[in-house]
Amino acid sequence: MTLPVVGRMAPAFALENDAGERVALKDLRGQHVVLFFYPKDDTPTCTAEACDFRDLLPRFAGLDAVVLGISPDSVKSHAKFKAKYGLPYALLADVDHAVSEKYGVWKEKVLYGRRYMGVVRTTFVIGPTGKVRHVFENVKTDGHGDAVAAVVESYVRRSSSS
Repeated sequence: MTLPVVGRMAPAFALENDAGERVALKDLRGQHVVLFFYPKDDTPTCTAEACDFRDLLPRFAGLDAVVLGISPDSVKSHAKFKAKYGLPYALLADVDHAVSEKYGVWKEKVLYGRRYMGVVRTTFVIGPTGKVRHVFENVKTDGHGDAVAAVVESYVRRSSSS
């Protein structure tokens, strides 16, 4: 599966969050959605990324943007990860990786010569109408949250000046 195309509608989904509640993309219309896919709860790089978004949440909230993290981990794993690091946004459980496949981020990976399927760290900015506005592929966590916030800010500025 390929990545969603910028300017087209983001693939619909409904997943359970860390509290066991259903979160559907369609229910977030009217807001920017920052959807970050990450491989695994409580690993060093994933924790750094999650905490970066945590620390920048006031900036995103000021832009009327919702931050959501998605990984193949369970609701229970997400709840522990969220509590351990004080993550103030929802983590969505994509246990069967169906949403990761829809978004084109479930791919073959290689680690120490071993091939396996997993999530390739990717972030999508989805606009208030549900269209994909920006895609960050093969994310490196250093400075990533700031880059995502800058993109959302640029869209908010453009829409408020028109």
